[in-house]
Amino acid sequence: MGLNIFNARLSEISNKDYLFLHYDYFRLKKLIDKDIHNLPRKVNEYFEVISGYAFSSKDYTDVGVKLIRISNISKYGELLYTEMSKLPIEYQDKYSKYLLKNNDIIIGMTGDGKNFKTGIVLNSTNNVLLNQRVGILRLKENIKYNEKFFYYMTKLDFFQNQIKIVAMGKTQKNVSPFDLLKIQIPNTNLKIQNKAIEKIKPIEKEIQTLKAEKKDDLEIINNVFSKEFNIDLTEVKRLDSTKQFNLKLQNTILKNDLIRTSFKWHKLKIIQSYMYKDIKCIEKLSNFIISTKNGWSPQSSEVEKGTPILGQEHILKNGKISLLASKYTVLTRNNIEDFYIKKNDFFVSRGNTVELVALAGIVTDDIEDNILYPDLYIKIEFNEEYINKQYMAYLFNSFFGRIYFKHVAKGKNQTMVKVSSKELHDFYVPLPDKTMQQEIVDKIQTQIDSQKDVDKQIEDKQGEISKIIEDCIQKNG
Repeated sequence: MGLNIFNARLSEISNKDYLFLHYDYFRLKKLIDKDIHNLPRKVNEYFEVISGYAFSSKDYTDVGVKLIRISNISKYGELLYTEMSKLPIEYQDKYSKYLLKNNDIIIGMTGDGKNFKTGIVLNSTNNVLLNQRVGILRLKENIKYNEKFFYYMTKLDFFQNQIKIVAMGKTQKNVSPFDLLKIQIPNTNLKIQNKAIEKIKPIEKEIQTLKAEKKDDLEIINNVFSKEFNIDLTEVKRLDSTKQFNLKLQNTILKNDLIRTSFKWHKLKIIQSYMYKDIKCIEKLSNFIISTKNGWSPQSSEVEKGTPILGQEHILKNGKISLLASKYTVLTRNNIEDFYIKKNDFFVSRGNTVELVALAGIVTDDIEDNILYPDLYIKIEFNEEYINKQYMAYLFNSFFGRIYFKHVAKGKNQTMVKVSSKELHDFYVPLPDKTMQQEIVDKIQTQIDSQKDVDKQIEDKQGEISKIIEDCIQKNG
């Protein structure tokens, strides 16, 4: 194994805004210094920066103005409008300074140390507000620059390296809005920028064709479950959209220990009766839950100081937990260790919008630093003699879980709703033996993994775009 060594003068360290003494700093600095002669301009000469607002998840609604978070920027740079949370429509005027505009460059200001996500708003008809830890670079008035050229430039190593070198943190790498303005960029002629974008357009069309071939993880999960248990999802959707059912009085009393008469409860019973009619292995989840425990939500801020805390957006639809926290707390308590996440922990979102409440995820990554889980999470310990936790995460996030929790969640106006351990215990689930559970997990994972071939083709096309941008910069340098 080779040993890499960098020699550094004390003056190189003392003259910097941040005091970095580790290897990665000098590795990045060497790469940046090599490029710097081709980078005579700074971002602030062309763009202004706007940082997002710390909107409260308590204000989320089912209908309203969309809210973009880092998780809503795909690895391809797409803005995932359909997955965005929503805020009351009046927030559109109240917080208008945080509304996105066409051609805004979006940058996630928290990353994993490998890359910071960037995207661009193109011909959008959506009204979208900017959340904390997401920034906008917006072209200044009377300045001419091809924003799409700049967006593609943010993907290049010279740009990303300048973000990484000032990013603070261990597992959580954060950058400030002002750091973005200091990034040095080339002085590329506008005509050359426009020609490059024209050359890129056919490649963009090829990428769109490839993206159309991809299946969403949740679509795969639902399709596998529907085939395994012989359920027609079209009929499930029809029943779920039905607004009127005819019920006999006896149906509101028999086997109804709480004498529930609500439309939602009986609608759920009708939908579940259809879904479960041919399944022989329906079990009540309470028989397999050992314990449940809510998290802790101390006062926190986005300033990286203290212990990171996860949020609702960190429970992903693919059944995993993202560890890129954006809030931190300096507070502690006697039993704080009980609220640190551990590898293989299973969490459910206790509060969220109707469509996302009780979304489930498992911590699959190694934990390098202490991270807290919040009060809006419920940690579930299962009897793993009978339960495959990955199977259960997929099940919670599939149509089985979405239908059930949407109808049993409680909340005013059905906007920000909540579930408790009771709703978890009362969940009737299809539970075959562990061998079949694993087979279903394997089928889902195999189909998800098969999408990687398309991912690789898309990455190759994006590499072609980067090469065009790089060539323009070098020829104009």
